Amino acid sequence: MGIEVRPFPRAEWSAIPAEGASGVESRALLQEETLFVAQLRFSENAAIHEHPSPNEIAVLCLEGEGLTSVGGETAAIRAGEQAHWPPNVPHRLWTEGTPMLTLMIERPRQATGE
Repeated sequence: MGIEVRPFPRAEWSAIPAEGASGVESRALLQEETLFVAQLRFSENAAIHEHPSPNEIAVLCLEGEGLTSVGGETAAIRAGEQAHWPPNVPHRLWTEGTPMLTLMIERPRQATGE
């Protein structure tokens, strides 16, 4: 048995192509059947539109600060803090005047047995 070393699924930063997203770049670090991990880099006054996801998502703020909303409730998120987005609940992430770097950890529904 050997050690498997492989590149990130998408190591280079690229703009998020989703409609309603502005000033946000991402890169995929891990993409497996049971786990998806990506970094999101927000410029000042950047946003990802509000949308639901069928998956459970943890958002970890690594640098800077921004705002998140989940199910219509809004909270600030700063470096060293994390937020949880439950499945099928509309959520959003954005910045107002400061940049932010986040780590997104997503567990596809089939991985949680739902």
